[in-house]
Amino acid sequence: MPDPTVTDLKKRLLDAGFEVYRTLGNQVVLADRVRDNLIMDSGVRVEGDADRYVVSIVFRAQAADFPGETEDELWARARSAVGPAEQLGFSETSTAAHPILDPGDRTRVLDTWYEVVLSGPVPDADLVDLLNSAVSMAKTADR
Repeated sequence: MPDPTVTDLKKRLLDAGFEVYRTLGNQVVLADRVRDNLIMDSGVRVEGDADRYVVSIVFRAQAADFPGETEDELWARARSAVGPAEQLGFSETSTAAHPILDPGDRTRVLDTWYEVVLSGPVPDADLVDLLNSAVSMAKTADR
C-alpha cells in the first residue's frame, strides 16, 4: 500500500487537473498526452508533502536522433534543453544513460537515452504553477 502522503499528493495533483502516469516509491510521475489516446511519462516528477515538495524534470538526448555523435556530445545535447528549468531555480542532480532494448530480442540495443535530471524544492503555494510550466517544457534535445 502506498504511503498516505503519496496518495494525498496524487489526489491533490489530480484535483488540480494533472494526469498521473504512475507512482514510483514516494514520487508521483505526471503524464503527458501527445494525442487523445496516447499517454506517456512527461519527465516531471514530484514528491513530498505540504511542508516540502521537490520537483524533478528529466531532459534527454536520444542517440538515434544524432547518429555518429560521441557520448560527450550527447550529454551536451541533453543539457542544451535545461535552460528554462535553470531559470526557475532548478539544478542538475543526476545523469543516467538508459539503453532501450528491442522487446523481441533483449540482447539488441535499439537506442540509448542520455538523461539529465534537474531538481529543486518548491513551496506549496507555487507547486501547481511550477508543475504546469515544467510539463509544458521541451525536454528532448532538438535535432
